[in-house]
Amino acid sequence: MTKAFRFARTGGPEVMEWTDVEVKAPGRGEALIRHTAVGINYIDTYHRSGLYPLPLPSGIGVEGAGVVEALGPGVKGLKVGDRVAYNGGPLGAYSEQRIYPADRLVKLPKGVSDKTAASMMLKGMTACFLLKRTFKVKPGMTILWHAAAGGVGLIACQWAKALGATVIGTVGSDEKAKLAKAAGCKHVINYNKENFVERVKQITKGKGVPVVYDSVGKSTWDGSLDCLAPLGMMVSFGNASGAVPPFPIGVLAQKGSLFLTRPTLFTYSAQPKDLQALARDLFKVVGDKTVKIKINQTYPLSEAPQAHRDLEGRKTTGSTVLLP
Repeated sequence: MTKAFRFARTGGPEVMEWTDVEVKAPGRGEALIRHTAVGINYIDTYHRSGLYPLPLPSGIGVEGAGVVEALGPGVKGLKVGDRVAYNGGPLGAYSEQRIYPADRLVKLPKGVSDKTAASMMLKGMTACFLLKRTFKVKPGMTILWHAAAGGVGLIACQWAKALGATVIGTVGSDEKAKLAKAAGCKHVINYNKENFVERVKQITKGKGVPVVYDSVGKSTWDGSLDCLAPLGMMVSFGNASGAVPPFPIGVLAQKGSLFLTRPTLFTYSAQPKDLQALARDLFKVVGDKTVKIKINQTYPLSEAPQAHRDLEGRKTTGSTVLLP
C-alpha cells in the first residue's frame, strides 16, 4: 500500500482525501516510480474544482520526479534506479508511488535535481512550446506576458529575454513586480495600480505587441486583445481569474484581423519524440543557467490542500513543490 490523494467530488481543496491505495505491478510499457518530489500547478485546481471535468473518483497531479523501482515488459531505454521526471496524464502525481507509461518519462541529467525537475517540467516545457512553437519569439520583438511572477511566467520571461525579446510583464503586487523584473521583464505593470492597456500602448508608442501570452483569462481578456498590433496573436493558455466567456469572433476582425489560439502542452508533446525534444530544450537552458528555476514554496505532500489554498489565494510565487 502507498499513500495518495483522491477526490470523489469536485469543489474546494477540502475534497482531496489523503488515503491508502494499492499500487499494482507495472504492466507492459509501464514503470513503477517512487516519487521524490511532486510539482503543483494551476491546472490541478481546474481538475479539482471541475472547471476541467474528469471521470470521478480521480487522482490528481500532472507532474513529478523520482526513481524507477520496477519496469513492465517491453520497456526500452530505462532501467531500475534511473532518475526520471514527467508531466501530463494520467493524473495521480500527488502520491508516494505510482504506475506511469514508460514512454512518457524523461531521464534526468546529472545537473538537474529531482526537486528542480518536479518544479519545472510542466511549467518549463509550457514556456518552451509557447515561445518557440506556438508563436516563435524573435530578437527585437516586444511581447506581453501576464502573470509574469507565476510559475510559467518567471521561466518564460527569462527565456524570452534570452531569445532577444523585450518583455512587458503584468503582476498583481509590488512584491511580484520585483520578481518579474529580476526575471528579465524590462517593463513591469502592476494591474492593480495601472491600466495595463494604456501602459502597453505607451511603451510601444501606440503600435501594440505582436503577441500576448495570457494565463489569467476572464479579467484580462478584453484588455489583452486591445494590446495587440494588427495581425497579432492572442495566446490564451489558462484561466486563473475564471474562464473566458463566449464572444463573437467578429471582435477579432474589428481589432485588427487578430489570431487566437488556445494551446496545451499535452497536444504539443503528444508524440514521444516531441516530448523528448521539449525536454532537451528545457534541460539545455536550465543547465547553462540561461533560465534559473526558483522554488519559492515547499509543502509536505500530505499538505497539498493547503498548497492549493495558497496557490488560489495568489499567495505563491514561482514554483511550488510537494515533498513525499
